Amino acid sequence: MQINKYIDHTLLKATAIKTDIVKLCNEAKEYNFYAVCVNGCYVELAAKELQGSEVKVAAVIGFPLGGMTTKAKVFEAKDCIKKGASEIDMVINIGKLLDGEENYVEKEIRLIKEEIGENVLKVIFENCYLSKEQIKVASQLAVEAGADFVKTSTGFGTGGATFEDVMIMDSVVDGKAQIKAAGGIRDIETAKKYVEIGVTRLGTSSGVALVTSGISDKDQY
Repeated sequence: MQINKYIDHTLLKATAIKTDIVKLCNEAKEYNFYAVCVNGCYVELAAKELQGSEVKVAAVIGFPLGGMTTKAKVFEAKDCIKKGASEIDMVINIGKLLDGEENYVEKEIRLIKEEIGENVLKVIFENCYLSKEQIKVASQLAVEAGADFVKTSTGFGTGGATFEDVMIMDSVVDGKAQIKAAGGIRDIETAKKYVEIGVTRLGTSSGVALVTSGISDKDQY
């Protein structure tokens, strides 16, 4: 198992500065991670630093609360693609889902996917705020809207990925979308178990520690 090729090497802290992003990109190139995941303001820098490498640039949209207007999220996604991202990690409107406004949630995902075309769309549910039934509903909505991935968490909520939640998501998407686990993945044993149960991408700020079996990075991403 080449765990490095599952990793979205992630830095989304509010305090991240230019030198941190350059370091993130250099680590991604050194360890041949699948992608880096950054805030929108650093997409252009990351794309420049990764030019000529195989490492992709993923940008977060509507992050981390998901409560922006659909129009704002669509613009943000389009802008990030224009600046060099090829993957978009968007947060659903959690409040709308909790209110039962399933059409709103599905339409928003669909509009963003239509805007970015062949580029990859990962849909973040923030499972810590959802019931098991709501996770199922969100998974179905994402598939119906054409999402490429369903994703567990932002890493900024009250909880991150869990094996149980991933298995619920997997049972619903049934191969129609891939799964990204994020939030709290800080050791190689946990990472491997997620892959074994069907995850195809791991969002973590501990990528270097995972591939080198180093000490876990406890930093939140």
